Amino acid sequence: MLPYGRQTIDDTDIAAVVEALRSPYLTCGPIVPRFEQALAAKVGAGYASACSSGTAALHLVYAALDIGLGDEIITTPITFSATAAAAYYVGATVRFADVDPRTGNIDPSTIEAFVTPRTRAIVPVHLAGMPADMDSIHAIAKRHNLAVVEDACHALGATYRDTPVGGDRRTAATVFSFHPVKHVTTGEGGAVVCHDPSFKRRVDRLRQHGIERDPAHTQQPLAGPWAYEVVELGWNYRLPDLACALGISQLGKLDAFVARRRELAAMYRKQLPANIVAPREQDDRQSAYHLFAVAIDWAKHGTTRARVATELA
Repeated sequence: MLPYGRQTIDDTDIAAVVEALRSPYLTCGPIVPRFEQALAAKVGAGYASACSSGTAALHLVYAALDIGLGDEIITTPITFSATAAAAYYVGATVRFADVDPRTGNIDPSTIEAFVTPRTRAIVPVHLAGMPADMDSIHAIAKRHNLAVVEDACHALGATYRDTPVGGDRRTAATVFSFHPVKHVTTGEGGAVVCHDPSFKRRVDRLRQHGIERDPAHTQQPLAGPWAYEVVELGWNYRLPDLACALGISQLGKLDAFVARRRELAAMYRKQLPANIVAPREQDDRQSAYHLFAVAIDWAKHGTTRARVATELA
């Protein structure tokens, strides 16, 4: 059977994890910020916050933007459930715009009809690794004073107008996933990248139970170096040093991983028959090819999606 996805782990990855196992810290140690700094540098972001999953990253971003009860986000219906579910976690409502049939990405021309006084954010998803039309999305967001959150769980290594996904300073935050089917893996894991240090600080506090240790940000003076305040409701969304050690090693292979995916995509395009529609390529952006999804006219071929998928497996 050909699996849907499979991680590539080599001896350097194993050595990195073994080194972390032998270190004094298995979690909350120095490898976490090392991974965050490496990720931020790779995508051209100011800051990164590692967390336990891409879903957790979405939850943290919505919470850090103070999206809550009565608020709305606009996103695409063609995505994993977490994009919408994380908004429901904070009490918000989700409105689904339509998608561009050529890419499966959110169609900017359909977004504005869903904007209401309760709308707080537009959340495009870079489906299968192909960046959405971010210039059009940001123009809409600017007109209506909305935040833009990029769900880039499929798109680490993709570029939009020569800028890595995650590096756009107009975007409030971008989220990534490091599940084993993604471009690089930490086992399970995710990250938030942003350009605002105060937003990074809020995300970091929320991922650690809402704990604050800096006396400049507590309500009362701290009694000693052991003291802290829980200043808001947060969650345990940390990513341990073990996972971050694997992430650092994997991140060093990202360019090679994405290049190989693009080689395979080129091979598929060359060999697919003309009556099967391959994913659209665009001149101003490069897909990271998390997936290579094709469109097939089932009726014309006298078959079904279920039959083809079963036979491929």
